[in-house]
Amino acid sequence: MVAGLVRFAVRRSLRDTRYVQVVPRSRARGLVAAVYRQVERDFSMLAPPVALHSAAPEAMAAAWAILRETLLAPGRADRAGKEAVATGVSEANSCPYCVDVHGMTLAAIPAGESDREALEKWARVSATGPAGVPPFPPEQAPELIGVAVAFQYYNRVVNVFLRDSPFPSHVPESAKPQARKVLGSVLRPSARTPRPGASLDLLPAAPLPADLDWARPNALVADAFARAYAAAEAAGARSVPPAVRTLLRERLSTWDGQPPGLSRSWLEEAVTGLDEADRPAGRLALAIALASYQVDDALVEAFRTTAPGDDTLIELAAWASMAAARRISTWVATPA
Repeated sequence: MVAGLVRFAVRRSLRDTRYVQVVPRSRARGLVAAVYRQVERDFSMLAPPVALHSAAPEAMAAAWAILRETLLAPGRADRAGKEAVATGVSEANSCPYCVDVHGMTLAAIPAGESDREALEKWARVSATGPAGVPPFPPEQAPELIGVAVAFQYYNRVVNVFLRDSPFPSHVPESAKPQARKVLGSVLRPSARTPRPGASLDLLPAAPLPADLDWARPNALVADAFARAYAAAEAAGARSVPPAVRTLLRERLSTWDGQPPGLSRSWLEEAVTGLDEADRPAGRLALAIALASYQVDDALVEAFRTTAPGDDTLIELAAWASMAAARRISTWVATPA
């Protein structure tokens, strides 16, 4: 009964999604409906970080595939270790929503073989550069690095589109501690484990790019990321001006993961070389990739004056977030 009420509350929180309308379950068709079915089966609820993508079905399928095949699908690493990595990355990226969800899930999982503290620390440090010898054996690398890269993506889109809490705004603070315990128990692994690879058919096959060498030992993880990367690039080609894509790639090529600063003056300097018409997209894409916590109504609304559709906004956010996650993967997979 209580678990059902918590699921209902989280489902209600979809109404709090910022800037875009989430497709209701009753109106979901095609790829959106297929992703919704998998999410509800494997997560026991329609997880808002996945559902927020619903205006852009291919971007949603890409986001779901990298999450499912690393965090949820069983493999060499246990779920507690994966949740510790998700929590550590989310702490480093100042994503309170993800810290809340994955921290409460981790707390609900009994102690296992993983060194949770070491994994969480490794994940935090790796957000801004090589974190030394990873605290896990090589056979677990594709899954745990995959979780780290997936949450570098998710933290950015969640910071833009979701509130700080997984619970709707009307839930009082006094009720949240108990709700967190219940939601953690709902989200922890159940006796019915997801079948590895089930999300792959949601997207077309794609060649494995060079920056996925870390995933190669696990064919399913590698395939999920290859398909997701290809979908994100296609989304960028549709919804992000070419000059903005070039600018962000150049900026990321020398980025070390450090935040650009407290003010947003760096954004104005960065977009000076763009045509005036492309600057709103440039500001928003750069902010999402490099400092998602700085995205606000003004940045989003300025972009929407040039591209008003929900699908375009989601595709720009997905492309910029994935581009940043791919850059971070180059040092997460390379111990200092």
